[in-house]
Amino acid sequence: MDNKKATSISSMGEFGLIHHLTDKISLKNSSTIKGVGDDAAILDYGTKQQVVTTDLLVEGIHFNLMYVPLKHLGYKSVMVNLSDVFAMNATPKQVTVSLAISSKFSVEAIDELYEGIYLACEKYGVDLIGGDTTSSLTGLLISVTALGEIEPGKAVMRSGAQVNDLICVSGDLGGAYMGLQLLERENEVFKVNPKEQPQFDGYDYILERQLKPEARGDIVQALKTLGVTPTSMIDISDGLSSELMHICTQSKVGCLVYEEKIPLDYQTKRFADELSINPLVAALNGGEDYELLFTVPIADHDKIKNDPDITIIGHITEAGTGTQLVTGLGSTIELQAQGWNPLKEEQ
Repeated sequence: MDNKKATSISSMGEFGLIHHLTDKISLKNSSTIKGVGDDAAILDYGTKQQVVTTDLLVEGIHFNLMYVPLKHLGYKSVMVNLSDVFAMNATPKQVTVSLAISSKFSVEAIDELYEGIYLACEKYGVDLIGGDTTSSLTGLLISVTALGEIEPGKAVMRSGAQVNDLICVSGDLGGAYMGLQLLERENEVFKVNPKEQPQFDGYDYILERQLKPEARGDIVQALKTLGVTPTSMIDISDGLSSELMHICTQSKVGCLVYEEKIPLDYQTKRFADELSINPLVAALNGGEDYELLFTVPIADHDKIKNDPDITIIGHITEAGTGTQLVTGLGSTIELQAQGWNPLKEEQ
């Protein structure tokens, strides 16, 4: 009898488990340019390269249908995949959608979900080319795979950051997390008193950041127009801290980012204050903003400095520096990957 102690998945965490499952993969096909380890895989078929990425959304883990409209969920399920394609500097072209559905869902409910899926495809010029449907004993499961294309040599990966590169983010951060806190708060109120109207006034922006995020293909296009090619890039799905650590680890560099430079929307700060939460924590660890985090050569500073939707938040350093946050008082704090971990056991 094998008495070897079983290893808890939660002890490894999401990223540890991914590394454990993929560490021994060896690529066998010359058409596979990049496999596991970035926002998307890269496949080479001659004049064009193809990027492929997939995400899984599970009811009760990634979304709560008590307050997430099905149309918004369909839209978001496509968007999180397109975001990964854009993070490779590529153009999304196709998606497949697979569903596991429980008997509680009507045909009309699934139609509503697909309204959001079709809207996302229409807005971003993407074809829905297939998928699969099966039954579920619990709730709803959505798996979307996105395919995109890019010219050979133009893909931007997490591993290209160089010392002295500028660290940039698009848009603002922390809004999606604060939108989730607002939805959770009002859901708890509803459970106690179903007649109570939700208090959403003045918080439209952070609600949209959570329920209907937009993939930042506009930023990819803006950089091309400005003549700037990022040296590394990643989308912010798990929080700024985690994504910075991904880039620094895979590029074998360190970084300094400055607290006062991290862009925060007024509604994010206002609701964080209402809940006595530091909005910086929402930006660093909240996730689901689906903004782009990227590095550019310092020589490109003048090209990007006047773009209102791009903020320079720090710079790349030698690896020995680590991943450091410089506070408003000038002290430094080592960043930790504290973004949401779906494999963490409940305490």
